[in-house]
Amino acid sequence: MSIALLLDRDGTLMDDVGYPNDPARVQLIPGAAAAVRDLARLGFVPAVVSNQSGLARRIVTPVQAVAVHDRFVELFAEASGLALPCFYCPHGPDDRCDCRKPKPGLLQQAVRSLELLGKPAVMIGDKPSDVAAGRAVGATTVWLAFGRKCSAGELPPDFTAETWDDCSAWLRRTVANRNAA
Repeated sequence: MSIALLLDRDGTLMDDVGYPNDPARVQLIPGAAAAVRDLARLGFVPAVVSNQSGLARRIVTPVQAVAVHDRFVELFAEASGLALPCFYCPHGPDDRCDCRKPKPGLLQQAVRSLELLGKPAVMIGDKPSDVAAGRAVGATTVWLAFGRKCSAGELPPDFTAETWDDCSAWLRRTVANRNAA
């Protein structure tokens, strides 16, 4: 059975540098590409779902956003052998769009595009908005903590992973087995 693997980008797959506007600063998070590649081999179907409010805030130009995206896709493909579909919300927090996480629109768009509507999904991210968006679409949620604690009052994830290895092992054990039953 195919499982949508919805992935935040900044702080989850690549280093979070604030508002990414320089492709030279794109660095993959250690273990991310290998973990996503291994999960894809098990039937997970990966896609990036990422807020990019730097565009709305005019901190990042469209040309810079494309350059960062292209560099990320290139590095990720080199490291994993995968060409990830990417879905971005270019809006700011005051734009009231439906695609800015924690709202579910971007995740719904990705799942429809992957032709996995109504199928199991997993949302992996490093922010409470990732967990909330995943919950809003009924996905299993994984928070990549990298040593940080979940804030009081935030929706708790289904699993907190310290590293990509932890995340991948838990997904292989828990989610894949649950959906194979």
